[in-house]
Amino acid sequence: MTIRRTTLGGHTHEFASLSDLLAKATPARSGDVLAGVAAESQAQRVAAQLALADVPLATFLTEQVVGYDEDDVTRLIVDTHDPLAFAPVAGLTVGEFRDWLLARAAERDEAAISSLARGLTPEMVAAVSKLMRTADLVAVARRTRVVTGLRSTLGLPGRLASRLQPNHPTDDPLGVTASILDGLLHGSGDAVIGINPATDSPAQTIALLELVDAVIGRYEIPTQSCVLAHVTTTLRALEAGAPVDLVFASVAGTQAGNRGFGITLDQLAEARAGALELRRGTVGRQVTYFETGQGSALSADAHRGVDGRAVDQQTLECRAYAVARHFDPLLVNTVVGFIGPEYLYDGKQVVRAGLEDHFCGKLLGLPMGVDVCYTNHTDVDGDDTDALLLLLGAAGCGFVIAVPGSDDVMLHYQSLSFTDVLTARSVLDLRPAPEFEAWLARMDLLDDAGRVRDLAPESAPARALLAAARP
Repeated sequence: MTIRRTTLGGHTHEFASLSDLLAKATPARSGDVLAGVAAESQAQRVAAQLALADVPLATFLTEQVVGYDEDDVTRLIVDTHDPLAFAPVAGLTVGEFRDWLLARAAERDEAAISSLARGLTPEMVAAVSKLMRTADLVAVARRTRVVTGLRSTLGLPGRLASRLQPNHPTDDPLGVTASILDGLLHGSGDAVIGINPATDSPAQTIALLELVDAVIGRYEIPTQSCVLAHVTTTLRALEAGAPVDLVFASVAGTQAGNRGFGITLDQLAEARAGALELRRGTVGRQVTYFETGQGSALSADAHRGVDGRAVDQQTLECRAYAVARHFDPLLVNTVVGFIGPEYLYDGKQVVRAGLEDHFCGKLLGLPMGVDVCYTNHTDVDGDDTDALLLLLGAAGCGFVIAVPGSDDVMLHYQSLSFTDVLTARSVLDLRPAPEFEAWLARMDLLDDAGRVRDLAPESAPARALLAAARP
């Protein structure tokens, strides 16, 4: 294990391991304080960033933060690394890689950045993000292109899609349908109509899948559905012949973290294979959807690596992206403020984490979105989420999550509203996914300028959709 040293202001700082260096270089967040790995001062953080900048990228191929023999996520990362994709940056240090990315972003060389994905490991990407300012994260992510599709095409330039999240405390069909209608009339739902079920009952999961599938089918809406049940429940739904578009799972950056979610890599492979067999796509074949979030491994006491050393939450978050990448997802999103102030304390930390997650996910080749959200006991408010939404829109974020009135009445947290998505599209001159935009036009939901109409409930398009959506 290599001890790294750097001198700053006449004081020599020592870092006992690569994971210690990564943790100390991380911008401040409460989760790392909770784990006991955070920098003790801003001076120590800067010293760690200076030392990290001099670490060769190739070091991350031989020095692991979580042991190869004890962790299947590490084995996945190492065994699937693509040396040919890595070749353009193989001789660079972390600091030089930062400069390389910023230069390619300034040159608008999307191909050069995006082609690296399979050659980068999560730890490399986490490391370079720790040296980035907010504008750097935005500039590079904006020039990193990841395009996916099932029944709508996501990730194209100039587009911002949204997940319509019609959750209900009791999974009541009328309540779910009302939220779907509200979202569609506001131009939301092109990424997915995705429901967090109130229970993990296979029968209830199948009922919700059939409800959304009926709405999509009746009006030929070019989008996909997902009931975010546990993957074992989705496997049972597949066995029962349910209309499964997307297989969902929450994933973590360690084998122990995934065990805490009750999942294995083999289960994810089995469920993905089952969904592919249904051939429900029209423009693509991506059939998986993953959610992540900084602090998930720590919250499950699954955040330890080599010699039992704690690993910082942002590096572990990036390792979760390796799991997602392996299963060729249509969608991945971080629920950035959902876990609570123990992990991201305030608006500053949430904004930073959201931009980091988006940047890192896209560099690793993921179709990255963000649930711009917070729990009510966190020091975050609507101004913080507005700022993050607009920064993500500028950074080329693939999709965000939207709920009626910003208030998820089932999960009891604050997310974006349907009108927030419209505001971001208007301010940043962004549009929905192309197939969904064409559908909005066919349904007379767009005005002559291509903007979503402000419709009264009794208008003809609203009444038509209501008739179609009624369970």
